Amino acid sequence: MEISVLVLVSVFVVLLFLHVPIAIAIGLATLGAMLVTIDFIPAVTTMAQRMGGGINSFALLAIPFFILSGLLMGRGGIAHRLIEFAKVLVGMFPGGLAFVNIIACTLFGAISGSAVAATSAIGGFMIPAMNKEGYDKNFNAAVTVASSTAGLLIPPSNILIVFSLASGGVSIAALFVAGYLPGLLLALSLMAVCSVYAIKNGYPVAAVPNLKEFVKKSIAAIPSLFLIILVIGGIISGWFTATEASVIAVLYALLLSVFVYREVKISELPEIFVKSVETTAIVLLLIATSTAMSWMLAYENIPQTISEGMMGISDNPFVILLLINIILLCVGIFMDMTPAVLIFTPIFLPVAAALGIEPLHFGIMMVLNLCIGLCTPPVGAVLFVGCSIAKTSIASLVKPLLPLYLAMIAVLMLITYVPQITLFLPEITGLYTPKP
Repeated sequence: MEISVLVLVSVFVVLLFLHVPIAIAIGLATLGAMLVTIDFIPAVTTMAQRMGGGINSFALLAIPFFILSGLLMGRGGIAHRLIEFAKVLVGMFPGGLAFVNIIACTLFGAISGSAVAATSAIGGFMIPAMNKEGYDKNFNAAVTVASSTAGLLIPPSNILIVFSLASGGVSIAALFVAGYLPGLLLALSLMAVCSVYAIKNGYPVAAVPNLKEFVKKSIAAIPSLFLIILVIGGIISGWFTATEASVIAVLYALLLSVFVYREVKISELPEIFVKSVETTAIVLLLIATSTAMSWMLAYENIPQTISEGMMGISDNPFVILLLINIILLCVGIFMDMTPAVLIFTPIFLPVAAALGIEPLHFGIMMVLNLCIGLCTPPVGAVLFVGCSIAKTSIASLVKPLLPLYLAMIAVLMLITYVPQITLFLPEITGLYTPKP
């Protein structure tokens, strides 16, 4: 056991420092650990079987469709309409443009299912606009980066589908509904920080829009926002499953982008389809290799060992949850969300379940925790995109990000220790019944 785990960890860490893609690093580290445990042919065969089995799930069929719908919406003029809607909604408050940025990033992140897409699409509009109004450009980029993660908690969310797979069957519909309040709470906490920052620096306030302008821009945004209502409304009402909802989302996004907004031409669709296939391939390779690594860890009884070790430290849920959050925050600094969820859910979920913590609550807590890692150096993908758009460095973003990090961690602690925030909506909609 000691040798295989040492090989697994050592190879993985070395490959990460060599900037090998995370999916390849996980796969090679897992294969190396198998080779020192079992013979060559059985190791290669087992690796292939576990990778194939990891993506042989009907629930995962939703991911490529949600990716495609997100790409269609991203190219279909959605970003501009969401920004205009947010302006008439909150642009007149102190820090109004920052509020607009946060709301637009949250909504676009929810619609597209991608924090990177939200940072790219909204940041491309909002960062230059905030720069023009005298906002500090590093602060502008920091706000975009942090707020883009909030949309990952609001359906449709691919990472919640991945958690459902890793947890062994927590309802995707329940996870979708459970993410609403934490996602909105995260966005509101970032707005509170921005308000204080704007008042302190005397940033300008936009004029209050007249009723005609408010109605016009609100109506223009309704078709875009309706995707969220369509997906979650259909799931709650029982009209379709989460996987079927992903197909509905593609059809709706195609109709909206090509025929209603007319921002996407028919001739551009092949390019979008190819891009969706490329993105799907990356995600599925991550899932496949991470599933193999999870199996290898289970084969060596690592989850049981860690569980016993943590329970030996304390049987107090407060302490254990704090410890899990600290570990996941550290993991999120170096690892992408998808492999982190697939690898660490089987390790930590049994510990949480032994303490009476609901799997649904744990899932939202875990995803929110790992969202922070997306905007944390050195690996945060969203951070790199934000820096590229703002034409600034990661080092320059650290200072304005600190108060936003604190707000995100404060919300994480609130979600962790007040489970009813997560469980309230799934319970009243009948999608989830806590264990007695």
